[in-house]
Amino acid sequence: MRNSVKLIGRPGTDPQVKMLANERKMARFTLATNEYYTNEKGERQSLTHWHNMVAWGKTAEIIGSLVKKGHEIAVEGRLVNRSYEYPSGVMRQVSEVVINEVLIIEKAS
Repeated sequence: MRNSVKLIGRPGTDPQVKMLANERKMARFTLATNEYYTNEKGERQSLTHWHNMVAWGKTAEIIGSLVKKGHEIAVEGRLVNRSYEYPSGVMRQVSEVVINEVLIIEKAS
């Protein structure tokens, strides 16, 4: 429970699956989750958060074949922060959820 993330949301695009040089599959996509609240006027409001998702191996294979844009899915994984450097020397930091399990709740119509 030290580093556990559980999200329910909808992919913004179909997952992109790549085969890496070491014969390992990787899937990437963004997941939209919605937060609902009532503002000071009593109106129901929605706030969308976007999360970077990544999966490896068999999980990436399953996601690539079953998960599509707009499906409602549940994911369980862990939060990972990493940084990389552009050729121009600019550093960038990224947070992403590394998926351990995925469940399709509802397919898009």
